[in-house]
Amino acid sequence: METNTPSGKRTRLTGPARVAFVVAGAIVAGAVVAVPLLILTRGDEPRQVRLVIPEGWRAGQIYRAVDKALRLPPGSTRKSLAKAQLGLPQEAHGNPEGYLFPATYPLRENSTPESVLQYMVDTANKRFKGGTTTAGSPRTAMGVYRTVTIASIVQSEAATSQDMRKVARVIFNRLQRGMPLQMDSTLNYAKDRFTLDTSLDDTRMDSPYNSYRHTGLPPTPIANPGSDAMRAVLNPTPGDWLFFVTVKPGDTRFASSYEEHLRNVREFNRERAGAAPSK
Repeated sequence: METNTPSGKRTRLTGPARVAFVVAGAIVAGAVVAVPLLILTRGDEPRQVRLVIPEGWRAGQIYRAVDKALRLPPGSTRKSLAKAQLGLPQEAHGNPEGYLFPATYPLRENSTPESVLQYMVDTANKRFKGGTTTAGSPRTAMGVYRTVTIASIVQSEAATSQDMRKVARVIFNRLQRGMPLQMDSTLNYAKDRFTLDTSLDDTRMDSPYNSYRHTGLPPTPIANPGSDAMRAVLNPTPGDWLFFVTVKPGDTRFASSYEEHLRNVREFNRERAGAAPSK
């Protein structure tokens, strides 16, 4: 799923070349740009605030957005988790990652971090309602938390609903074969970063989120997936793919053999070299 580059880094090959950038103090991954949207009403009516949470944001990004929207000191929302009763599944062990559903949330003057997070988790539980699925395996029912975890990887690795369904199939195929997922998105989550390159040292890091060293899924979701990613996991595209690489925006190539994948990787490297600015 990766290859060595002259710089000694492994080029991200398992997902689209999504750009990370900073907008109003919030790190946004992908093409979606959204920050807390403040709307002031006319006259003497109370201030109305709407908080926009994009698909694929991590919990840390959401905590910072809530702090900003509620005009609280940085870190306030994260600290509120200790006293929040969020109604999370037992497997989450109190960690709301994956259950802070992406949507637009109205806030009121008396809103607290706990009430905002509760609203998000309640929304997720309603959207995720449906019990288990056998989409990934013909033999074993898959629980909701596992579905959300896979959807979070799909959300982080794919940009379109069509590619999401194929990425979901790659994940299921690898899990069924006992292969490591080798997804850079899980490493980026462990390092709390957004990057297109993964170093050899990164792939050796001692973390349960290192899907190069460990088989199976990471212990928690790595982002908060939207409806498209969830649907992709519930209904992945049939196929025998084991690899994928986004050669250029809008052109993600899926392969069932390593040889075919290497051809796609060479095309990716040519595209990237051509796009590199001249010195």
